Amino acid sequence: MINSRKDAKTQRSAEKRKIIVSLATSADGFIARKDGGIDWLDRPRPKGNYGMGEFWKSIDTILLGRKTYDFVVQFVRSGKSIPKQKHEPKHYVFSHRPPKKVLPGFEFVKEPIKKFATRLRAQKGKNIWMMGCGGILASFLDAGEIDEFVISVIPIFIGEGIPLIAPRLRTIPLKLLSTKKFPDGVVTLHYAVSEARSSGRASKSKRVR
Repeated sequence: MINSRKDAKTQRSAEKRKIIVSLATSADGFIARKDGGIDWLDRPRPKGNYGMGEFWKSIDTILLGRKTYDFVVQFVRSGKSIPKQKHEPKHYVFSHRPPKKVLPGFEFVKEPIKKFATRLRAQKGKNIWMMGCGGILASFLDAGEIDEFVISVIPIFIGEGIPLIAPRLRTIPLKLLSTKKFPDGVVTLHYAVSEARSSGRASKSKRVR
């Protein structure tokens, strides 16, 4: 029994922190309208908010791009406050041009993705939530630094908008881990990312813009 407990503890300590994308898309694959509008996400939420409560407990770090950060800034400037949680995750924003004044709780990163991800995974902690626009998702994905996708597909077409991932030449197989259907028609797809097989041109995407 003692050995088995030690083995389990050793296995847990050896497990790396996962970088997980969790977001909602329209049925035609967009995360927002062209102007960034997400009015189509304004809908009654079922109990548990599509599992976000449990997901929140599993993370302690959030990664986002500059566009998402700017949206947060506009949110705060409009007089609204960021809701406080029982545990406040660390926020890292990727941009080559950080602003002079940064919101409390946010840190800007100019470090190469591979170097940053390796350092972050080596630290003790929970999983890492990758959120934001398609550009930063593409950069991390093409760098091989996204482990899983949790995609909640909303039963609505919006016609055009910002795609889930910025279009580039790539072939990246996914392994379906689970699916969950909700009474309002939302379906959550949970995928593990397999090894990327990108084209030569995709390597240019490793720089965060």
